[in-house]
Amino acid sequence: MPVRSASQVPMRPVSAGRGVFIQVLIPPEEGPHFAMRRFTIQPGGWMPQHTNQVEHEQYVLQGRARIAIGDTVYDVGPGDVVFIPAGVPHWYKNVGEEDFVFLCLVPNRPDQLTILDPREPDITD
Repeated sequence: MPVRSASQVPMRPVSAGRGVFIQVLIPPEEGPHFAMRRFTIQPGGWMPQHTNQVEHEQYVLQGRARIAIGDTVYDVGPGDVVFIPAGVPHWYKNVGEEDFVFLCLVPNRPDQLTILDPREPDITD
């Protein structure tokens, strides 16, 4: 389907995190090279430290979050672009008072999410 409204795409909870939801806007079977997903992390929500077998290319639409990529922690907000290489540990924590929303493009290759630490990320400095 070449055009659809994102509001028509179901939002599903992501069981690995807390307050995290995903919409698969362009599924792998429709995009020849990439899938496009939109993630929403509610205030106080988080995704634990994990790895994926594929890279992530992300664009922040709304909200504020702290993200760790490897050993480096970043504060990100609207208009920021994030690149997470394949296999690199990463986590997300919404640090704002509104939903943290971002687009995430991934290559259409086999992927596996591996949780490294299921606990809420510690965002203290």
